[in-house]
This record gives sequence, C-alpha cells and structure tokens, in this order.
Amino acid sequence: MYAVVSSGGKQYRVEPGSTLTMERLATGDGTSITFDRVLLVGDGEDVTVGTPTVSGASVSGTVLGEVLGPKIIIFKFKQKAKYRRRTGHRQHLVSVRIDGITANGKTASAPEATTPAKRVRVRPAKPASATSASRKPAPKRASAKSAAPKASPAKKPTAKKPAAKKPAAKKPAAKKPAAKKPAAKSAAAGTSTAKKAAGSDTDTPNAKPPAKRRSAAARKSEPKE
Repeated sequence: MYAVVSSGGKQYRVEPGSTLTMERLATGDGTSITFDRVLLVGDGEDVTVGTPTVSGASVSGTVLGEVLGPKIIIFKFKQKAKYRRRTGHRQHLVSVRIDGITANGKTASAPEATTPAKRVRVRPAKPASATSASRKPAPKRASAKSAAPKASPAKKPTAKKPAAKKPAAKKPAAKKPAAKKPAAKSAAAGTSTAKKAAGSDTDTPNAKPPAKRRSAAARKSEPKE
C-alpha cells in the first residue's frame, strides 16, 4: 500500500517503512506525527483519488531529526558596474520515518526491524592428560662452572703517555722601513727654473728698442723730401 500526502505545499509519495525528507515541522526528535491530508491511496490495483482528500485516510510517522538539504549557490551580477555577490544556502529539513497507512478500514504497518543475533563460538576445553600432570620437570643441576666464582683477571697498569710538546710560537718578522719617494714638487720646480734661465740666455743683444712716438709739431717741422 502507498499514499500521496501533502505537507508544506509539497506532495510526497510514501510507503510503510520508508524514510521521507520534508520541510521542517514544529516537532521534536522522536515524536509521532500524523498526516491528514491524503490525496491518493493505492492498494494493489485499487486506487482511491480524493476530492481533494481521501476521507478517513491518514498516514502516521516518527520524526527522526533535522537534516540539511543540498547547497544552493546564489550569484548576483550587474553588468558594467563591478558588482558580484556569491552566497550559498542550505535549507533546514526534517527526516520522518513512515510507520503505517490507514485507509478504507485497512491499516498497513511497517515491518519491525529485527537485528540478527550474533553467533558466539564456544571452543571446548582440552582435557588434561594424566601423564602430563604426573610428570614434573626435573630440577636442573648446577654446573661446576656456574658454582665456582669466576676469578676476575688482574688489571694491567696502563702506561702513561708522554705529554706532547707544544710547538714554539714563531716570532713575527720585523717590518722593513719603507723607502722614501722623492718629492715630485721639488723636481717640477727645478725644471721650471731651468726653463726660465734658458729663455733669458736666448735673448739677443742686437734687438732693437721700440720706436718712440713723435709729436705732431715735430712731424711738421721735419723737411719734406
């Protein structure tokens, strides 16, 4: 037997013993719930359709707990505005186990879940033999080697090693005095004085003195040729 029930604006097809995930209800975990809005009931070839509901039909179930639905991505986009928004959402749902369906004076209930009993293997204990119980292990004889205390060998005196001589520290070599370089300025000064002296010697004694300027009156008084 199956039925179609309406809850939270949605329709669900249920069967006895099936588990249904639906919109969250105002009930706690482990509480029983009854669906009165049964739209259709099917029992083999007999199908009863309600107008809009089937009178006298109901579906009972037990709330198992809350669950989260699949994740939905919400993306907002505005062109030429640099606007992007991405968010996610998971709807809060509730899980319900269908216990039975009642319609037309008939009730179909879910089969009870039976857990198989665990098999425990019992191993029979082994009978202890009389010969093994009567026999006892003979005590071990102490050997002569173990009875006699071992003489510890005399320790030989260790020869002292001669102390290694430390290498003598090398004296630092005396630094040689640096050779003094002749002053460049004095050499340059000598060359300049020599050039001046050579220039003065090259002046010729026959050089004519510069001509004196004559006045205008002296020029007029001179006889013309």
